[in-house]
Amino acid sequence: MAPDSINLSGRIVENVFLYIAAISTFLLVLITFLMIFFVIRYHRKRNPQPEDIKGNTWLEIVWTIVPTLLVLSMFFYGLKGFQSLRKIPEDAMKVKVIARQWSWVFEYENGLKASELRVPVGKAIALSLTSQDVIHSFYIPTFKVKQDAVPGMTNHLWFKPMETGTHDVLCAEYCGLQHSYMLTKVIVLSEEEFKKWYEEGGKKEARILPAGAKLFEEKGCKVCHSIDGSPLIGPTVKGLFGKTVTVSTEGKERQIVANEAYLRESLLEPSADIVKGFPPIMPSQKEFLSEEEIKAIVQYIKELK
Repeated sequence: MAPDSINLSGRIVENVFLYIAAISTFLLVLITFLMIFFVIRYHRKRNPQPEDIKGNTWLEIVWTIVPTLLVLSMFFYGLKGFQSLRKIPEDAMKVKVIARQWSWVFEYENGLKASELRVPVGKAIALSLTSQDVIHSFYIPTFKVKQDAVPGMTNHLWFKPMETGTHDVLCAEYCGLQHSYMLTKVIVLSEEEFKKWYEEGGKKEARILPAGAKLFEEKGCKVCHSIDGSPLIGPTVKGLFGKTVTVSTEGKERQIVANEAYLRESLLEPSADIVKGFPPIMPSQKEFLSEEEIKAIVQYIKELK
């Protein structure tokens, strides 16, 4: 299925691309033809005696003005497309996108948070993007839309899906060791399905997951720390509470008991005690976790026996 048929804003990108590609193809064919023609027409067998060729003012004017007009037309067409992509429809549904190493979280106007972006078909979606750590790039290949998520600032992007379906979301900016795992989905639902999920999804999720488990997933902890004992880019949290851990503190190796104080410090000052065998890449969660959220996550980890 053609991308421009399932996303309205993708048509803008498609049209500009086809316009530039058509001009480029025409010029390629024209120049190649003229090169071959001149090689045959002015071969030395046909012209054994070289002759001086005088300049042609009108020819020079034409081959200066025509390419200039073509380049300006591509610029103008591209600019109009860019302006259309930047002009977010007033009735668009707003979703906040938070990027972090190495996952995405989507926050809706009703407070619902999710790790996948669910949207209704036929509705313009306005995304405001930011990052908690490094520069990421939110990219939906099928829709032909992409925008950077930058720490300390908010960027904007919109699209309008025209058909239901599921589409990949990638990070198009290298952001660290687990960059290739920073994947999620855009799930386009019918209006009825989306309304039901939007109104009941948060309540249903709250019934299934305790607060700590929900936060552990929402904050992206599961990307680096498993809950089943398997090693990821960070140490597993299964059975961690009360365990003696070998850490490096200011370059000196020591052993420490993973009690509540240790877990709390690991969230707020992760570079203070670096677990042996793992890279010191975890960002501080000081600005991203409230006191209640810290307590809930610590309690959740304590219960993972």
